[in-house]
Amino acid sequence: MDPPEEQTSRSDQIRNILEEDLLRLEDIHACMVARRQLDGIVSIPEKHKSELRGIWDALEKTMDEFFTIIDNYSAYGLDKIYFELGQYDVIFFILPETDTALVAIVPALANRGLLEVELENARRKIMELI
Repeated sequence: MDPPEEQTSRSDQIRNILEEDLLRLEDIHACMVARRQLDGIVSIPEKHKSELRGIWDALEKTMDEFFTIIDNYSAYGLDKIYFELGQYDVIFFILPETDTALVAIVPALANRGLLEVELENARRKIMELI
C-alpha cells in the first residue's frame, strides 16, 4: 500500500484531471472516479449541484447495481455504459482491470462524440496514476 502522502497526491492529481480536463467543458456538469457506493473522487461545480440533486440521489441508490453489471460483462470487453435520466446522460468509462469507473453527467443533447474523446483522454491519464 502506498504511503498516505502518495495516496493524497494521487487523489489530488485525479481531482485535477477531473477539474482541469473535464469540468472546463461546458457540457460536463459533474464527473467522478467512483467505485461501489459512490466511493471515490467526486467533482460537482456549485452551479450544477441543485439541478443534479435528483440524478445524484439515483446514482447513490443504484451504483452497486451498475458495478455488478460492470463486473459481469467486463470479461466480455465492456468498456462504456450510457444511460439517460430525464434531461441528462450518465456516462461510465470503465477503468480496465479495476473496480472503478470514470463517470460523467452531461445534458442529454450534448455532443457525445466530442465528450467521448475528452473522457477517453482523461481515462488514460487516470490509468497512468493507478
